[in-house]
Amino acid sequence: MEQKRISQWIGKQSILFEEARRPYVLSSAAVGGKKEGEGPLGVYLDEVVEDPFCGGKTWEEAESRLQEKAVRLAIHKSKLKKEQIRYLFGGDLLGQLIATSFGISIFQIPLFGIYGACSTMGEALLLGAMTVAGGYGDYVISMTSSHTASAEKQFRFPMEYGNQRPLCASWTVTGSGAVVLSYKKPEKEEPLIRINGGTPGKIVDFGLKDSMNMGACMAPAAADTIYRNLRDLDVPADYYDQIITGDLGQVGRKILLELLSEKGYEIRDRHMDCGIAVYDSLTQDTHSGGSGCGCSAITLNGYIMHKMKKGDWKRILFVPTGALLSPISFNEGNSVPGIAHGVILEAETSLS
Repeated sequence: MEQKRISQWIGKQSILFEEARRPYVLSSAAVGGKKEGEGPLGVYLDEVVEDPFCGGKTWEEAESRLQEKAVRLAIHKSKLKKEQIRYLFGGDLLGQLIATSFGISIFQIPLFGIYGACSTMGEALLLGAMTVAGGYGDYVISMTSSHTASAEKQFRFPMEYGNQRPLCASWTVTGSGAVVLSYKKPEKEEPLIRINGGTPGKIVDFGLKDSMNMGACMAPAAADTIYRNLRDLDVPADYYDQIITGDLGQVGRKILLELLSEKGYEIRDRHMDCGIAVYDSLTQDTHSGGSGCGCSAITLNGYIMHKMKKGDWKRILFVPTGALLSPISFNEGNSVPGIAHGVILEAETSLS
């Protein structure tokens, strides 16, 4: 007898999980560096690491240690044992994902290493949620990280070079965020957070070649994903309390708002960008704002989760953004394509 297939996709490229299959956020953790701890969202971090090397010998080792801290904290807060975690979805900005492979090997959890540049937190969340909703694991972890020194060393110039940065440039966040997802409803009195679905992003390339202006390179991809999400779900922009992009910064935000306005969507009154929020633009000298996988990761798992659990935001569209370049592609004169993955998170009370 042929089994009935249950469809959980909607529109051209979005996902909407069935009510009974929507994964819960069992726990989350955010670990940031000294500069992030001094920023406006520092109070929402679980841990601030003052030492930029995190007790290690290299920038890459430091980033691995940030990941280990975030994953360990998330597991501890979930009250699970690491042996109960079925899979881990994670990645970073470094070649061959070395921060991740060295950072989480100690846990011996089956790993899906993924790369979405600075959109990796969104990609990890979607894949983790699909795994739980599909019945392939009771508990999974979605996580990512970045480190300002390891990223600069790979993509631009070593910190020791002391090069000047244009005003459109952003500052890579030093930090890591991790989420434990579960199909089981947590027994908590505070509002619970579920992942209702999302919109995997497409590669969008406007032909821009300025690696110092990531916001402009990523904004078209963010606009495309947000537009497609609203169209697929057939909802207005105010369906969401907040539409939160990853790290467009001041330059990218302006472009995003203009592109969506051209398509008939005005989101200015409910748009937030993690790259703008994570640092104080007046005192921390980060130019356009923050960037890196850790930017949206620590903002989500610190500030955003706090706002949702507090009841300030009931439903959000979380849209981390990524610039898909490498030192090789840039040096060969290629453009910088962008991608953005949208994740729908909704808060509910434990009694609902």
